[in-house]
Amino acid sequence: MTPLPAAKALDVYFLDARSKLLDLGAILDRIARGEDATSIEPDPRLARIRKALEILQEQSGDRTERIQQVFSLEYESTWQRP
Repeated sequence: MTPLPAAKALDVYFLDARSKLLDLGAILDRIARGEDATSIEPDPRLARIRKALEILQEQSGDRTERIQQVFSLEYESTWQRP
């Protein structure tokens, strides 16, 4: 499958990206305005969100895969299916 030209991809996906970024900004604002917001600073979920945002700002490829890895559990060779 041939990828879309960059200009076409931007035309097609710009409003969707804008919407998702606004949603994310709103979520982070709600968290920041929450009572005792500073108490959640050590929460690993917040750290993962911040790491994903860092990855999004990079120009290299494979951002999707790298963000998925941020939110995935580490592989455990001793894990057994329940």
